[in-house]
Amino acid sequence: MMKALVYTQPYRVSVEERPYPQLEDGSELVLIRIGAAGICGSDMHAFHGSDPRRQPGLVLGHELAGEVVESQSPRFRVGDRVTANPLIVCGQCEFCRQGRDNLCSDRHMVGMDWAGAFAEFMKIPARSVVKLPDGLSVQHAALTEPAATVVHALKLTQRALPLPLAETRALVIGGGAIGLLTVLVLRAWGCRDITLAETNGLRREAAVRHTGCVGINPLETPVEEAQMQLVVDAVGAAPTRQMALQAVKPGGVVMHIGLQAWASEIDMRKLTLAEITLLGTYTYTMDDFCVTLKMLGEGALGPLDWVETRPLTEGQQAFDDLESQRVSAAKILLIP
Repeated sequence: MMKALVYTQPYRVSVEERPYPQLEDGSELVLIRIGAAGICGSDMHAFHGSDPRRQPGLVLGHELAGEVVESQSPRFRVGDRVTANPLIVCGQCEFCRQGRDNLCSDRHMVGMDWAGAFAEFMKIPARSVVKLPDGLSVQHAALTEPAATVVHALKLTQRALPLPLAETRALVIGGGAIGLLTVLVLRAWGCRDITLAETNGLRREAAVRHTGCVGINPLETPVEEAQMQLVVDAVGAAPTRQMALQAVKPGGVVMHIGLQAWASEIDMRKLTLAEITLLGTYTYTMDDFCVTLKMLGEGALGPLDWVETRPLTEGQQAFDDLESQRVSAAKILLIP
């Protein structure tokens, strides 16, 4: 048996005993002792009871790193330090063949329809597992998944922008992990004119301190109208979608990366008459994931000292603190 943090009902998670994962014969699975697992916005959606794909009884968590304890793959040995791409893809559909495996038509997701990483151990197909660079801590490696989401989104953005990212005036809406990582990746790729809009004062001050961006509270300082070549909505609520369309310049790009609300109206007239490019993004490809891990290993995203760690046994309190916005940290990692 092992300990796992289980989503039991809206606003409740509890530590339970769960069976130790077994590796089925011929399945080429890897068993990982979890060293750190991050709480994601999608875990919070499940916590709220607002994600029909994540039902009570599920072990959440898909941002992970740890150590191999069993392996059916010759590529991994016991003791290897690894992270894992939580998207489990078929490798055979048209999207996988195109290298767009994030759109796999038969994909599965750790922490959704596959037992997640808020546990002492987790099994996953070996093809999803990646070894850590020397010198990268397990805690920082657990940021690979959210950072890869940003890397993928900004790759798509660069294709649509009429100028390089380094020459772009950018607005990032939301100072959670995705918003903060967006600022850090933009900086790593040369962008210097970045404003972060965040209503939570603790998070806004922490983001400014750790990234050097300009921070505003959009409730007090409205964003400038039609002044940004790039707007990244890392929240995805009706007001932030409206803010993004208001802030973007004619010919600019809005990257929609958050999904707090599943439906809302946007200003289609401005989108059309100002030739705005509106992009959606879903996770990342395996190539994006590996590029991101390399960036983390090289220190391209800075010291990452804005991350907070908590024991897995304090999972309920961690979720409660994130829900009530009592923490300045953009990311909480649970440590089994």
